[in-house]
Amino acid sequence: MSMKLHTLAARAALAAFTLAGLSACAGGGGPKDVAYVARDVESLYAEAQRRLDKGNTLQAAALFDEVERQHPYSPWARRAQLMSAFSYYIARDYNKAIQNAQRFLSIHPGNKDAPYAYYLIALSYYEQISDVNRDQKITEQAQTALREVNRRFPQSEYAADARLKLDLVADHLAGKEMEIGRHYQRMGLWLAADMRFRNVVEKFDTTSHTPEALYRLCESSLALGLPQEAVKYAAVLGANYPGSEWYERAYKLVNKNAASVSAS
Repeated sequence: MSMKLHTLAARAALAAFTLAGLSACAGGGGPKDVAYVARDVESLYAEAQRRLDKGNTLQAAALFDEVERQHPYSPWARRAQLMSAFSYYIARDYNKAIQNAQRFLSIHPGNKDAPYAYYLIALSYYEQISDVNRDQKITEQAQTALREVNRRFPQSEYAADARLKLDLVADHLAGKEMEIGRHYQRMGLWLAADMRFRNVVEKFDTTSHTPEALYRLCESSLALGLPQEAVKYAAVLGANYPGSEWYERAYKLVNKNAASVSAS
């Protein structure tokens, strides 16, 4: 999925983790591979921040990791852990972003920045959501992570954004169910198709796929010899989506099979 990397939340988090007293530049002229050069914690953190500000996100992440490695018991190490996760996220190395944010939470579960760590994990899954023609495991992981943000921090700005993203995640999952259901229909596997379309109506009823799912249920019901069920689904379509293309098609389909409906 595409989204603006520098959201308000991301900018706010970045500002929160950067100490006001640090200089934006930490001395130039050093060797290029600064990740393994021993230096005082302030200079090392400032250099990591400078690399991040310049867009060298992977170098910045490595330097933030080095802050923790060289100075594990300093207050800077805690900030560096989350800044490393943030840097990997910006670099689109989502697996490392998730790993580092999860590590931060395992060490500092009650920290004031824990909400952002949970949010960063959710964003990292969300960014990897693929199209509906591919396996949706990542989509389900994004859904789980976004729900966790909303459950733990319902009044936060992160939860508000998570709720918006959950709608899109549900639409993706419903789209996958529709794609599988249509495939089963083409194969003549009407009962399997019917189950997929029912999933959309029952679990994802607020998504854009619901009208088509109801129409497909009309089709599968007729194919399974259950015309009264087809009438029921057409009625639900008419009540909830009276002006939709799918209701018009369902109406014509049921009328075309009116004889079998009357006979049942």
